[in-house]
Amino acid sequence: MSQLIINSYEEFEQYVGQELGISDYLKITQEQINQFADATLDHQWIHVDTEKAKIESPFHSTIAHGYLNLSILPYLWEQIVQVNNVKMMVNYGIEKLKFNQPVLVDSEVRIRARLESLINLRGIAKAEIKVTLEIKDCKKSALDATVIFLYHFA
Repeated sequence: MSQLIINSYEEFEQYVGQELGISDYLKITQEQINQFADATLDHQWIHVDTEKAKIESPFHSTIAHGYLNLSILPYLWEQIVQVNNVKMMVNYGIEKLKFNQPVLVDSEVRIRARLESLINLRGIAKAEIKVTLEIKDCKKSALDATVIFLYHFA
């Protein structure tokens, strides 16, 4: 899939209400899960103890932290849209976040993104993007949310 190129607020505005695209798949590995556990001090066995998870987890596998899934959204978003002529982009907020389905280790995930709204706040573009984190070969999404980015156009 080709990346959408946005060069101005006016160009961005044309996409309000439209699906912007779908990212590539990203494989979630045990190494990523372990590193996230180290970074966040969240070493719950369901995430990091592969042997115990095989036996005691209802999923028979370790699963990614919900917040690990959330934290990859900006990376996957940048595969969909390239916003040029920006001094700075800020992660501003997340609304309506719902974790729907666990992501098992070695699953592949991607996002589908839709521009819900774009508001001009005195030269700063407030973009509300509906994202769905899809799991390859799974009907139910891992998460749904509205992420809010602030783009400070040059």
